[in-house]
Amino acid sequence: MIKFTIKRLLSAIPVTFIVITLAFLLIRIIPGDPAIMYLGDEATDEEYEEIREKLGLNDPLIVQYFRYLKNILTGNWGTSHYNQKPVFQNILSRWEPTILLTLYSTTLAVVIGIPAGIISARRRNSVLDYSVTTVSALGSSAPTFWIGLMMVYLLGVKLQWFPVQGYTYVADGGLAGALYSLTMPAFCQSISHQATLCRYTRTMMLDVMHQDYIRTGHAKGLSDKVVYYKHALKNAAAPVCTSVGLAIAGKLAGSVVTETVFNIPGVGKFALESLQRRDYDQEMAIILFVSILLILTNILLDIVYKLLDPRISF
Repeated sequence: MIKFTIKRLLSAIPVTFIVITLAFLLIRIIPGDPAIMYLGDEATDEEYEEIREKLGLNDPLIVQYFRYLKNILTGNWGTSHYNQKPVFQNILSRWEPTILLTLYSTTLAVVIGIPAGIISARRRNSVLDYSVTTVSALGSSAPTFWIGLMMVYLLGVKLQWFPVQGYTYVADGGLAGALYSLTMPAFCQSISHQATLCRYTRTMMLDVMHQDYIRTGHAKGLSDKVVYYKHALKNAAAPVCTSVGLAIAGKLAGSVVTETVFNIPGVGKFALESLQRRDYDQEMAIILFVSILLILTNILLDIVYKLLDPRISF
């Protein structure tokens, strides 16, 4: 197990290097001059040239790349051109709502999606099964922004059950107040994930329920609860774990649509703002941070696979 984990960690090094390179190149080819975004349209040519020199934009692209690579390796992720604060500090300042939104929405998805998939598999070809699969298909196909806007209109404006937008920090309203302000966005963000988990769980449960060891369990007189939840679900868990793990990583990276619709000051909305301002260092820091998070999540998922099935090798 230790050897397996070390191999997976080492394999992440070239992937991280590729991500750094792609992030640097993609940010540089986006149209727009950071000097104009930084100073506005009223500055003089001399002021524009001065800020470009200060930001190192006049250097050849290869020089900028190796300077950026050196800074990353030495722990210097850069300073935001917008507020002159370290980029990592800016990310951490937007971290609280994104973390709570991720945990809240993932909990809703797991609590609703997995049991629905199990029930649908156990009642295959019944009215309940057709109802669950139909709702799952609708949940997967409905755009997140549309669901968010409908929830804002119905639950926020008409019924006034929840705040329409914004976020209440834990320091201001406590954990209960923070979760209350995130209820609509969390449910909106979890709908697609609920549908995915339901379909994955149903499909994998149907695959394993016809295996010999399931029939043997029934023949030995084991209860349905033991057969389905202890034996069948464990062997069907790998794809479900993948969906949950990657969804958590993606949500921690920040859901741009959800945070924008509900005006939540999280990492996703911050990434969009940084891109609009052409804040190179900040945007590349967010991309790199998110990529590292996804790489570590994949490694963790591989370890979980190994624990679920020791036959898996690197």
